[in-house]
Amino acid sequence: MNRFVCRGLLPALSLVLGGVAMAADAAPAAAPKAAAPNTATTPPATHAAAKPAASDPEQAKALYALGVLLSRNLETFQLSEAEFAHVKAGIVDGFHKKPEAAAAEASLPQIQALQRSRVATLSQHEKQTGQAYLNKAASAPGANKTGSGLLYIPVAAGSGPSPARTDRVKVNYEGRLIDGTVFDSSAQHGQPATLEVGSIIPCWTEALQLMPVGSKWQLFIPADLAYGDRGAGGDIGPGETLIFEVELLSIGEQKK
Repeated sequence: MNRFVCRGLLPALSLVLGGVAMAADAAPAAAPKAAAPNTATTPPATHAAAKPAASDPEQAKALYALGVLLSRNLETFQLSEAEFAHVKAGIVDGFHKKPEAAAAEASLPQIQALQRSRVATLSQHEKQTGQAYLNKAASAPGANKTGSGLLYIPVAAGSGPSPARTDRVKVNYEGRLIDGTVFDSSAQHGQPATLEVGSIIPCWTEALQLMPVGSKWQLFIPADLAYGDRGAGGDIGPGETLIFEVELLSIGEQKK
C-alpha cells in the first residue's frame, strides 16, 4: 500500500543533507586535472568531486534532479528570498569547510525552533482553509459526519459485510488535495491496494469499518485525522485537508 495511506512514513532526509546539492549554484567544484599534482608542492585537495562533464548531459540532469529533491527539505521553513540567501551562504561555506561553518551544530536548537514555528503557522493557515472547504462539503446531498469529524458521501451502495479492524481489505482509491491535485491513486500503481484496516491512517480505519463490500465513498478528511501538522513529504503539506474516493472491493484474511 502506498505511503500516503500507511501510518508509518519514511523519515525525511536531514536538513543538512537537504541543502548540499544547492552549493552547485554558487560555487561549482573545480574540474579534475589532467595529471596528478606534485604532492611536494601542492596541498591535498579537500574534495574529490568533479564538475559534471559537458559531454554527459544525463549525469548533469541527474545531479540537477538530486539538488531539486534534496532542496524540498527546506519547504517547511517557508523561506523568503533573503532568508534563502543566508542558507545558500551556509551551504557554500560548509562545502568548502570554512572555519566559520565549524560551529553550525550549536545552532540546531534555534533551527528546530524556527522550523516548528514556521510549520505551526503554515499548518494553522491550511487548517482554516480546509475547514471552510469541509463546511461547504457537509451541506452536499447525502453527506454524513461522524463524531471524529470524518465526513463521507456514499457514491455507490454495497451489499456485502463491513470489515473489522483486524481484517485485510482490497480497495481502489484516489487521493486529492482540496485544489484538485491528485497525489496518489491505485490506478497509478496498476492494481488495487491490499491493506490492514487497523494499520493505516485513522480516517481510513474508521471509514472502512463503516463501508459494506461493493460500496464506493468519498471521504473528506480534516488534517488531524490524516497527517496533522507534519504533512507527508512534499506532496501533502502541514495541516492539509484531504479527499479520498475509496471503493471497497473485498475482505480477505484476518491479520494474525
